[in-house]
Amino acid sequence: MHDIWSPWHGCKKISEGCAHCYMYYLDKIHGNKDGSVIYKTKDINYPLQRHRDGTYKIKSGEQIRICMSSDFFLEEADDWREEVWDIIRKRKDVIFLILTKRADRIASCLPKDWGDGFENVFLNVTCENQQRADERIPILLHIKAKHKGIMCAPFIGPICIANYLEQGELEQVIVGGENYDGARPCDFDWVKNLQKECVNKNVKFCFIETGTKFIKDGKMFTLKSKELQARMAYKSKMNFEGKKIKFKLYDDFNNELPESELYKPFFWSKCKSCGSMPICNGCSKCGKCKIA
Repeated sequence: MHDIWSPWHGCKKISEGCAHCYMYYLDKIHGNKDGSVIYKTKDINYPLQRHRDGTYKIKSGEQIRICMSSDFFLEEADDWREEVWDIIRKRKDVIFLILTKRADRIASCLPKDWGDGFENVFLNVTCENQQRADERIPILLHIKAKHKGIMCAPFIGPICIANYLEQGELEQVIVGGENYDGARPCDFDWVKNLQKECVNKNVKFCFIETGTKFIKDGKMFTLKSKELQARMAYKSKMNFEGKKIKFKLYDDFNNELPESELYKPFFWSKCKSCGSMPICNGCSKCGKCKIA
C-alpha cells in the first residue's frame, strides 16, 4: 500500500489488543517469521524516494501511516527514530499519522525542536477497551501536538470517551474490529455509542471494518473477507465527517501550500462502498491490478 511507511518492522506485545496481533499472524503465514524480531527496514527513506523525473513518489498532501507493522515509540527503535524525524522535517508537505500503544514513551521520544508540535504530524493512540482508553488518552491530551486522534482497533470492549472529547483536542476517532487468528467479537452497539459521542462534539468518526466476528442485534456474524467487512461497515452509515481537519503544509521554501496544489485521492467505483474511504489515500494507480 502506498500510504504506509514501515521504517522498522516487528513489535513486542504489551496489552490486550496485542493478543492476536495481525502482524504476528501475517508474518507467520508468510514464511514462519517471528513478529517479535524488530529490525530496521530498507524502506526507511521511503518518503524521500523520487521518480526518474525527480518528483517525489509521495505527493504533497498525502497522508502516510507510519509503523503499521510495529510501534513508532518502541524502545528497540530508539536508535533509528531521529532519522525518521529528520525525514518528517524534510517532507513538511506530507501528513504523517503516528499511532502508538506506548503513550507513556511519547514525551521522551519527541524531537528537541518539537515545540507545540509539527504541523504535519497527526499523533494518535490505540484504545482497544475502556482501560486502555483511560490509560492512554489522558497522556495524549497532556502532550502538546497540532493534531490528535485515537484508534479503537481491535475494538474488543465498550468505550466511553465523552469526557475526553469535551477538551476539544481530539480531531478523529477510527474504529475497527479484529481479524485473523483468534479474532474477538466487535459489538455494533459499542460502535453506535462511540459514534454518537463523536457526533455530539462534531468529531470525525470512521468505522473502517466490522472484524471477523461481529455482533448486531444480539446475533453473531462471521465475516472472513476484509472486503466484506469494510462494505458492511460502510453500509452501517456510521461514518461521520465532523469538523474539517486543517493541516498546514509547506513547500521547500516554507511557503504554505494551497489546497489546490495538494494531492487529490483517486478511488475506483468499488472503493466508494468501503468503510475506510474517508481516511484512505486512494489508489496509486500503479497498474499492478486488473481493475478497469
